[in-house]
Amino acid sequence: MHGTYRVLLALAAGALLALPAQAQQKRLSIATGGTGGVYYPMGGAIASVVTKNISGVEATAEVTSASVDNMRLIGAGKADIAFTLADTAWDAYTAGGKFKEKLPVRALAVIYTNQSHWVTVDGSGIEKMADLKGKRIATGAAGSGTEVIALRILEAYGIDPEKDVKREKLSVAESVNAIKDRKIDAFFWSGGVPTAAVTDLAATPGVKIRILDHADTAPALAKKYGPIYVAGRILAKSYPGQDKDAQVTVVWNLLVVHENMDEGLAYQLARTIFEKKADLVATHKEAQNIVLETQLDGGSPIPFHPGVLKYLAEKGIKAKQ
Repeated sequence: MHGTYRVLLALAAGALLALPAQAQQKRLSIATGGTGGVYYPMGGAIASVVTKNISGVEATAEVTSASVDNMRLIGAGKADIAFTLADTAWDAYTAGGKFKEKLPVRALAVIYTNQSHWVTVDGSGIEKMADLKGKRIATGAAGSGTEVIALRILEAYGIDPEKDVKREKLSVAESVNAIKDRKIDAFFWSGGVPTAAVTDLAATPGVKIRILDHADTAPALAKKYGPIYVAGRILAKSYPGQDKDAQVTVVWNLLVVHENMDEGLAYQLARTIFEKKADLVATHKEAQNIVLETQLDGGSPIPFHPGVLKYLAEKGIKAKQ
């Protein structure tokens, strides 16, 4: 009886020790962007489908300054999944641009394209890109991929962002408020269409927005920074009062993870994102562009995580490296 009692105690102790490991959820942090863009709501939707469909995992979307900061968060192990523009991911991978060292980032998915918006309003005196000289503009939040692209486009037009304009570093939501208050004349935003904050501006009574054409910079950007930038357009009526297509530059968005992420987890994440796409589309229509075929066309300039490649191979997709 005494021996049996000892065995029972040992079993009970073992069970108690095992409980925390069994009960503890693996928490995943998803680095997104500001609340006025596409990254944050889509990140929230991804967090929801991951939590619901991957056993033992709880994911949370975090507000950040977006692409550049997101890559640093992944590199430092402070985020598990991150949204980023493809050009920023390439800079992080190669120690280019704002990155002084290579970061161990890998692609989880190519998700949708960002259209570059140079937004102004009637009464600003701005009809074309050259008119930005001498104006008050916002070029995106400090540390964002939006800011990176804005500065590169200004450079392509021969506009010095430090000398030729009065520049503010504002998020898209802050930019919209500033232009409503006439504190700035124009702003830049790189995001999906429609972006909620831009829709809000366009729907404001007494305001008519204008999106400036700038697709002619795409060849120069591609020549200098690689085949990441292409010409595209924002279709008329994408925003209230937008009565014609805007010719713009386009860059892909990616979901990125650390190269050391567990292969099984990366596989599960990829499977969940692709197979639960309908749940993501219900939150934002840009999610409809998350398709297996997109992974093949060079949208990601950085290598895919091996766990993702395993999933793609099972689906008959061989991703380019």
